[in-house]
Amino acid sequence: MNTLANLKNQLLERANQSPILQRWLHLPARDRMALGMLGAFLALMLFYLLVWQPIAGKLEQAHAHHEQQRELYAYLLQNADQARLLLKSGKTKLAPDQLQSVVTASAQQRGLTLDRFDNEGQNGLQITLTQAAFEPMLRWLAELQDKGVRFTEVNLDRADTGKVDARLTLSAGEG
Repeated sequence: MNTLANLKNQLLERANQSPILQRWLHLPARDRMALGMLGAFLALMLFYLLVWQPIAGKLEQAHAHHEQQRELYAYLLQNADQARLLLKSGKTKLAPDQLQSVVTASAQQRGLTLDRFDNEGQNGLQITLTQAAFEPMLRWLAELQDKGVRFTEVNLDRADTGKVDARLTLSAGEG
């Protein structure tokens, strides 16, 4: 307890010898009050600018995001039945004997070279492409799906910049 009292006395002694405190004590009471109010005003402004305003901005962003997600959810609920109907009615049937001709014709239209074909069961086909341009290949895959081709397995490996090696297992049936 004695050391705590000594520490307190030393701090008070140093504070009393501080030039800033000496200057403060020699100011008239009116100036000290004005500087105190200015200090309080600056402290409030710093609190507002550094703490309150960023928190309020983040809160507003969170409210806006929440409202946007609620609107999206309501839209999805409202149109779910219509989407299911479109999904059921839009399926294309592809006969198994048409699979290879559809795949090769659409690949040629996209400028893709199919390196290898292997039959997979009754209505399946395994295809290998090497160094295929990625973007045209994705368009080709979407086109095949629209034509009723199902993808049983798709393996893509990066070959070069903008190029991939692909191994695809396709089957005919409902797309």
